[in-house]
Amino acid sequence: MTDRKHKPSAVERPLSKGKAEININSFALLFSEMIQYCQNRVGSVPELQNKLSELGQHVGVRILELLFIRERNLKREIKLLQILLFIKSNVWKTLFGKEADKLEHANDDERTYYIIEKESLVNRFISVPKDKGSLNCASFTAGIVEAILSGSNFPCKVTAHWHKGTTFMIKFEDSVIARDKILEQR
Repeated sequence: MTDRKHKPSAVERPLSKGKAEININSFALLFSEMIQYCQNRVGSVPELQNKLSELGQHVGVRILELLFIRERNLKREIKLLQILLFIKSNVWKTLFGKEADKLEHANDDERTYYIIEKESLVNRFISVPKDKGSLNCASFTAGIVEAILSGSNFPCKVTAHWHKGTTFMIKFEDSVIARDKILEQR
């Protein structure tokens, strides 16, 4: 008998380690098909962006569980800034192979934060028709972020906007800010 070492399957390996296992061309094809599928079921750009966000939320719930089970040993963040940094770094690396470009806090609203991505992968291969000029397919990514934050007990609304590339505006509920202030006092 030979002693063989157990080689972990793709499901058992940590998400942050190893090479990306998806071909960018395959991703572009699948994502464009998903957009076409959604576009055939809605009547306006806002409806299409909402549909993409809903699909992203389904992905975000699953990503949340994978990251916290496999990468963090079930340890969840309880402070607002820590969960945002986790998304900017770990989540972005898992999904896109690199960190998001920037995390900013709004000057005029304590409930609003921005994650800025100069060149969003989900918009890279999309050509938007003139009649849908305001379409930002990063609404899909916004849905992922919203599901991760809400699933981590940081209820919010996340939207994608064209500004400095793609900006994800995260608007937290008042309860999140109040809880974070209490945690800071401890």
